[in-house]
Amino acid sequence: MTHTIRKATTDDAGALADLAAVTFPLACPPSSSPEDVATHLANTLSEDHFRGYLTDPDTLILVLDVEGALRGYSLLVNRQAQDPDVAEALTLRPSIELSKCYVHPEHHGLGAAAELMHASLEAATAAGAAGIWLGVNSQNARAVRFYEKSGFRKVGSKSFRLGTTVEHDFVMERAVP
Repeated sequence: MTHTIRKATTDDAGALADLAAVTFPLACPPSSSPEDVATHLANTLSEDHFRGYLTDPDTLILVLDVEGALRGYSLLVNRQAQDPDVAEALTLRPSIELSKCYVHPEHHGLGAAAELMHASLEAATAAGAAGIWLGVNSQNARAVRFYEKSGFRKVGSKSFRLGTTVEHDFVMERAVP
């Protein structure tokens, strides 16, 4: 199966929204209501929102393209952290946020996430960052293990609103190569 990791284009917005609808629920705690997940998808991961991300000069989306089908994506935001808990926790500056990093479940365990992470780290380096940070749900043990294996370490915590509930995320960061 041939695949590439490439910069997303506005033509990818619909496919990105479809992929987010499959991958985002996997990152949520089991207690998350389907309504809260659907609200989050509509409010931040819709086709229109992806179009906005793709035209934002401070945002970069990389996609894992497997024979023309999107099977993973990462979204990097090159802005100072706005959340005071995050800003206080970060030790590496300038820093880029790895806002999203998801791979379709059909590609879990095949090295696709590691390739996407490697490309994301290279993009952060190319943008001049000293570090890269992310927020990950504290109950998502699989993701936390992956990020730790990728060189991230826990440096703090922050809250994340998912519909009607408040979730708790670990803030993790690492130096870029």
